[in-house]
Amino acid sequence: MVKFVDVPNMARWIQRDGVENIIVNMVDYLERDYKRWEKFHKIPRVASHTPFGVIELMPTSDSEEYSFKYVNGHPSNPARGFQTVTAFGVLADVDNGYPTFFAEMTLLTALRTAATSCMVARHLARKDSRRMAMIGAGSQSEFQALGFRGVMGIEDIAIYDVDPAAIEKFKRNMEPLGFNITVCNSTEEAVAGADIITTCTADKAQNQILADHHVAPGVHLNAVGGDCPGKTELASEILDRAKVFVEFPEQTRIEGEIQQKPEDFSVVEFWKVLTGAESGRDSEDQITLFDSVGFAINDFSALRYLRDSVKGSELEVDIDIVADPEDPKDLFSLVAHVPSLI
Repeated sequence: MVKFVDVPNMARWIQRDGVENIIVNMVDYLERDYKRWEKFHKIPRVASHTPFGVIELMPTSDSEEYSFKYVNGHPSNPARGFQTVTAFGVLADVDNGYPTFFAEMTLLTALRTAATSCMVARHLARKDSRRMAMIGAGSQSEFQALGFRGVMGIEDIAIYDVDPAAIEKFKRNMEPLGFNITVCNSTEEAVAGADIITTCTADKAQNQILADHHVAPGVHLNAVGGDCPGKTELASEILDRAKVFVEFPEQTRIEGEIQQKPEDFSVVEFWKVLTGAESGRDSEDQITLFDSVGFAINDFSALRYLRDSVKGSELEVDIDIVADPEDPKDLFSLVAHVPSLI
């Protein structure tokens, strides 16, 4: 039997433990895995692109456990009544290849994306950061807000989105939780006085959500929305002024903001900051940029944290998805004596 967390139990787990608390604890799992980055088998995710969106597989392994995530990204889905992103994931035992844990990952991906943003910002943003501008109020926005409050104590948020309904949704969800929210009429208004700027939009296009003049010295940029070929959010000039940090360069050069730049454009792999091999922020006036596209190790960490958190509780159930005959060489025995249905 394989342990399984479905959508209702995922929601119950999040309600039980709380979004902020989960993200804070998930950051610890992420940091421990990033510090042993070199132990993982790593490849860019395997993507199948269409005019409508993308379907991806994201595998990795530390030679003891293997994980993969199936995930889609379809920006036009909400207009048709579907989620932009859906996902599920699996952990498996490398020793025998058997799956051990299976979970929905639409909600879990939202948590791990925010946790990854917060992990990086904790090491790169100025320590006196108190105000965040959010450009984009979609499905990720609440998780980012709660994560940054839990990890960095940020409660002042200026938000802008081209869709007024999305902003109202964000206010409805977040104001009762104690945030100081400023609704803005433009990107320029939102970023004024911001210490951290988070961009998270869904349109699959090479947009310029942020222009060069929007980014003041000392800002930390959390660029979340550029996550596939042909999809960017930042003006190219911003990258020239910033110190750019990435997860896995081979993937980020295909999908991230740096797809705008030549192959030799200089970036820092974030895991090296955690191990001390590279520096993070070098001065108070430096612009730091996390070119976040999401990587398989992030999902590996999130799945392990979820598994450990629900272990032995009613939130995990058994599912029978592995054919396991008494004689491993006699798979046919499972069907040889099935009574006829005719």
